[in-house]
Amino acid sequence: METGPVTSLWELTPALKILGKQQDDGSWKYPKKKEDSREISGYGQLETFRQLGVLIEKYLLNKEHPSVQRAAEFLFGCQTDEGDFRGIYLDQYSPNYSAAYLEILIKAGFATDPHVERGLQWLLSMRQDDGGWVIPLRTEHLRWGEVKALHEPVQPRRQKASSHMVTGVVLRAFAAHPDYQRKPDITRAGELLASRIFKADNYTDRKAPDYWTQITFPFWFTDLLSALDSLSRLGFSPDHPNIKEGIDWFVKQQKKDGSWSLHMLKGGGDVNYKYWIALVICRMLDRFTKHGEF
Repeated sequence: METGPVTSLWELTPALKILGKQQDDGSWKYPKKKEDSREISGYGQLETFRQLGVLIEKYLLNKEHPSVQRAAEFLFGCQTDEGDFRGIYLDQYSPNYSAAYLEILIKAGFATDPHVERGLQWLLSMRQDDGGWVIPLRTEHLRWGEVKALHEPVQPRRQKASSHMVTGVVLRAFAAHPDYQRKPDITRAGELLASRIFKADNYTDRKAPDYWTQITFPFWFTDLLSALDSLSRLGFSPDHPNIKEGIDWFVKQQKKDGSWSLHMLKGGGDVNYKYWIALVICRMLDRFTKHGEF
């Protein structure tokens, strides 16, 4: 079957609707009111990431599109000198959101941009001793009022256990980048993520094992689909016991018509979501077939 150029997707009504809401500075406005200037900045970055995710993952826009270029310039302009992105947690480090932004920028074609490299190096510098990542703020017992009073980031306590919720999001950025997919430090983090499949997280954010099967697309949190997608890109074998358990879960959830009926945490409002999910699952499984047998 013949297909048209990818740019034909850029002209579809849903994509044009999103593009029409882009602001002059390249961002998209967060729909809820925020008072703190740090949160205003952070949530502007978040909404820009969210809209870029739809445009890039579903309609295959890339850096050749001027709106994507402008959005990237906006995000890069928010990057700190250290290489991270802040605001969601006020002045605190956010390896998870920093990595999520980098992932979507890499997928848009900015893998070789110096801003992306600086961000990835910052992420590597933030690892815990066990090879994974955590939100440093979560290693301290601080109330939100105390956090608001801080104007310097809490430094990582490296000896603390990592969070698979955070590690899974961070790995998505490295899994999307061809130069990092096979690096030993990334493989080690992948092993850590695989070992945590269906287990409770070490921290309060999305702690319960049930969160593994609450799926999002475009990817947002760490869930079973996003984790297996990353592990398939990192070259892991499908006969890894924890990975096999995850794949078997998707096999059991498949309906007779070939689709999947899953608990969609984000993205379920799209009437075509079951087709998007099926596509992502099939791509993930296809990658695993290149690394071993089920």
